[in-house]
Formats: sequence, structure tokens, C-alpha cells
Amino acid sequence: MLQQTPVVRVLPVWHEWLKRWPTPAALAGEPAGEAVRAWGRLGYPRRALRLHAAAAAITQDHSGKVPDTYPELLALPGVGGYTAAAVASFAYGRRETVVDTNIRRVHARLISGTALPAPALTAAEMRLAASLLPADDASSVRWNAAVMELGALVCTARAPKCAACPVNDLCAWRAAGEPPPSYVPKGQAWHGTDRQVRGAVVAVLRQAETPVPPDMFFHEPADLGFAPTGIGVPLAALHRLNSAPEQLERALTGLLADGLAEMHDGGYRLPA
Repeated sequence: MLQQTPVVRVLPVWHEWLKRWPTPAALAGEPAGEAVRAWGRLGYPRRALRLHAAAAAITQDHSGKVPDTYPELLALPGVGGYTAAAVASFAYGRRETVVDTNIRRVHARLISGTALPAPALTAAEMRLAASLLPADDASSVRWNAAVMELGALVCTARAPKCAACPVNDLCAWRAAGEPPPSYVPKGQAWHGTDRQVRGAVVAVLRQAETPVPPDMFFHEPADLGFAPTGIGVPLAALHRLNSAPEQLERALTGLLADGLAEMHDGGYRLPA
């Protein structure tokens, strides 16, 4: 859930998931569509499908217990190198090299003397992180957590609190006169994109109790006799985007291809 999503948005959804599905087996026992429905507005809903698939794999292959080694974690659906290392380190106390955006930024400034890390993770960064990791398990876990928190709370991207930094006297970036970054980070576009339309379509499917006929996505709710309640609310929000028919077609086709929707009785619904 935390991949590409701020903690403040994740926490309420995470709490609701734990109440409803306290174990991997509990999640695996429900249809994948329920995971997508409960995902709410976190975005990138394919993550919900992968989490459901991971729960199924954990239930089937690991007797319902989240595995504790990096290779086993990495083999789970939707789990990449960072997530596997973070779970192995923070949940199980193993010595693994954890590298997130915050850790990369601390390493860039403290060791390399640059304002920001490269736009994408490099092999050189991974080698640097591995070389800095303490040798014993307990210290390595503490180091990962400490550097991550330093980046999140002190060595921030836009307004680093250098005066409060416990290692500011060792910082190569400060020693170099705080040179500006070599590039300007750009956020991902959202308004008017296919991603926005896909999200609006998924919002309709989450609200729907029965398969949604294709016409509903291409005509105003009022034209179809829907009041501005229930499924009419996300339908109205979808149509306020004024998406071209071909963009709606791409969204629907893409959702089917990604397994986020399926056809049933001539309409679209979340996967069963």
C-alpha cells in the first residue's frame, strides 16, 4: 500500500484491511474483486490484485505465514526487491540492504555530495548502500530504520533541516557548499490521463452491486435514469471528466487485460 502512496492516505485503509482480513488466509478466501473494492482511492489498484495473489501464495505455499527470507519474499506476486528487503529486515530482523527514496537521498548528500540521487535507482547506489550496512543483524536493522527516518524527517527533499541533522558535520553536500540538483524532479501527470479515467471507471465498479452495462460508461447518468446517489455518484464523476469515447474504450479494455475487471452477463464487474 505504501508504494507510491503517502502514509497519511494509507493508514485508514490499512486499518480497515487488518480488521477485515487479519491473516493472509482470510484475504485469500475472498474474491480478488473484494480486494479491489476495499482498496478505495489509494490508486494503482493492480497492487490490490497482487496483494490478493500474494495472500493466496502465502496460504498455499507457506502454511499461511509470511515467509522470512529475501528469496522467498521476492518470489511472491507483486513483491519487488525493496519490499522483500524491507520485510525481511524490519519484520524478521535479517541483514538486508533496504534502499528507498529517503535512504537514497541521505546517501546522495552525506556520502556522494549531491543534492538528490539519480532519477532512477542505479547499481552504484545499491553497492554504496551495501557497503555502508553494519555487519551484524541487529545493527543493520537499526541502521536501515535510522537512515530511512533521517531522510523522511530531517534530510527532506525540498527543505532539509540541516541544523537539526546529527551528522551535518560529516555531510559531503554541505561541505561542497550545497550545490543545486542537476535536474528538477517532475511529478506524474494525472488530470486528463488514461490513469485518471481508469480510476474513475474502477470507482464505478466498486460501487456497483451488479454488472455495469457498457452504455452506462458512455452516457450521462441522468440520460439513463440514475439519480445522483449510489452508483450514480461515481458515474457522474466519470462523465464530468468529458473523456473521449476512445479514451473510455482504452480504459475499459486495459482494465479487462489487467484483470481489474471482467465481463459478466453483458456488463463489467470487479473480478470474482
